[in-house]
Amino acid sequence: MAPLARWRAASVVALAAIVCLAGAAPAAAAGNKTGQVTVFWGRNKDEGTLREACDSGLYTMVIISFLDVFGPNGKYHLDISGHPIAGVGDDIKHCQYIGVPVSLSIGGFGSSYSLPSKKAALDLFDYLWNAYFGGSKPGVHRPFGDAWLDGVDLFLEHGTAADRYDVLALELAKHNIRGGPGKPLHLTATPRCEFPPAGYLKKAVDTGIFERVHVRIYDDGDCEAYWHLRWDEWTAAYPATRFYVGMTASEMTHGWVHPKNVYYDVAPSAQKADNYGGFMIWDRYYDKLSNYTSMVKYYA
Repeated sequence: MAPLARWRAASVVALAAIVCLAGAAPAAAAGNKTGQVTVFWGRNKDEGTLREACDSGLYTMVIISFLDVFGPNGKYHLDISGHPIAGVGDDIKHCQYIGVPVSLSIGGFGSSYSLPSKKAALDLFDYLWNAYFGGSKPGVHRPFGDAWLDGVDLFLEHGTAADRYDVLALELAKHNIRGGPGKPLHLTATPRCEFPPAGYLKKAVDTGIFERVHVRIYDDGDCEAYWHLRWDEWTAAYPATRFYVGMTASEMTHGWVHPKNVYYDVAPSAQKADNYGGFMIWDRYYDKLSNYTSMVKYYA
């Protein structure tokens, strides 16, 4: 279906989508495994192609990272660490065909992004819609051609009280962006484990329309000792959102969890929450080197 036709079809059920996103009950029951494993791709050229990641059979979702420049100046930049853009669109379609949704993460570790006004948030939505989803607008380049992504992830390492990620989230839901027939938007966030989260992210998550939150329990000294407490706070505060335990596949990263400890501690502790969703692994490059997911995915 052409992008414009898909937009028209999607718009008809926009209102229903908001209700669905806001009110969907978590799929996971307390103490139950889900088998869901999300991985970040795009941080190292040597990690292999997106298609290879999807074909590995290890992951149930892949998040491309990052759109690392956006804001009031109207400039946008996609950084996927030297991967050739040509072919990524076909890989996205392949992943979707075999049942692995592909999202785009915005933000990252740089300093060249912000959303300091409602207008900036709406402009970013307009760009995302026309560059990566169902829109088409003169002058807006589509890096992945006619491939239509499945969702947006917020990976925000900095911000201010003025940032309006809540406006962006609401606009995404209102327009009922879909990756294909019957595939709703996966609106996700990937914060550090601190709770409450920074105000600019809290405003967004407080909208109640985030399907998933990946709580990173690595690369943070406080998390090593207190992640259980933070996890309980996150899951209790947003009962309609599914929560994923964010772990690193690199032993060199602070907070790496040995697979045995995933089995004996992380998985059973996290799965006590009614809204447990699965695991998030950072990232495909390290995972390919260490085979971490292959050792822990059966505990998810």
